[in-house]
Amino acid sequence: MEQTQKNIISVVIPVYNEETSVLSTIKQVKEVMDRSNQEYEIIAVNDGSKDRSKEILEQIKNIQVINHPYNIGYGASLKTGIKKSKGNYILITDADGTYPIADIPRLLKHLNNYDMVVGARTGKNVKIPLLRRPAKKIINIIANFMSGHKIPDLNSGFRLFKKDLCLEFFHLYPQKFSFTTTITLAFLTSGYSVKYIPTDYFNRKGTSSISPVKDFVGFINLIIRITTYFNPFKIFFSLSLLLLILAIIIFFYTSIMLGRIMDTTVMVVFLSSLQIFLFGIIADLIVKTRK
Repeated sequence: MEQTQKNIISVVIPVYNEETSVLSTIKQVKEVMDRSNQEYEIIAVNDGSKDRSKEILEQIKNIQVINHPYNIGYGASLKTGIKKSKGNYILITDADGTYPIADIPRLLKHLNNYDMVVGARTGKNVKIPLLRRPAKKIINIIANFMSGHKIPDLNSGFRLFKKDLCLEFFHLYPQKFSFTTTITLAFLTSGYSVKYIPTDYFNRKGTSSISPVKDFVGFINLIIRITTYFNPFKIFFSLSLLLLILAIIIFFYTSIMLGRIMDTTVMVVFLSSLQIFLFGIIADLIVKTRK
């Protein structure tokens, strides 16, 4: 009889200036994982913290601490931890006290049934700043359309996923905050199964380093780039359709209001629409050949 491989969970925790919460976070993770009957390791990646985070981490027993010489980014910290991990599953959470560590067993429950399990911040107690909510909503709508999937939480930093599948897209993961957005879209557009578990989200301890406007624009740009990488026809077809609709609007406007049935602008916009549509077909064939 073939022996089933034992699951090993590597808990990767990025740390940047989290002296007020990192000790309690890791303590909670240890307590929960000790009760889970799963073999596990904890890897804390100190991303060049300027407070006492490094000193605190070095005093915690039975964890692996990796120190970046200076601040590289959230995504870079996760990638460092994943590369150093020995587990076949990766569990990520933040060190700022925002995610409910007690819900880890709810993620582990689906360990063998899904390729990735995400703690979606859609529970009863969700403390997302008001200024970030409209941007988050817009980003999710765009991501839902581009991916063709309903995504309750695109960039939750509380998730469990298979390491081997994660490594398939390692070259795509950015150094900054977009790691979780990228892995979500990569899994979904590649046909891997993703389960969303509603969880709470608490007020963070310390100061957030997220820039609302800059990161909002960055997230949208990333969604378009990742969708283009995996499903280019979706992007090209959408743009082609918009130009076709514009050509029709111009056609009716010029013919009714100006009396010109074949305006040059109509032809230019229509031919651009057709050209982009054909580019989309070619790009889609290239992607299918690559796979």
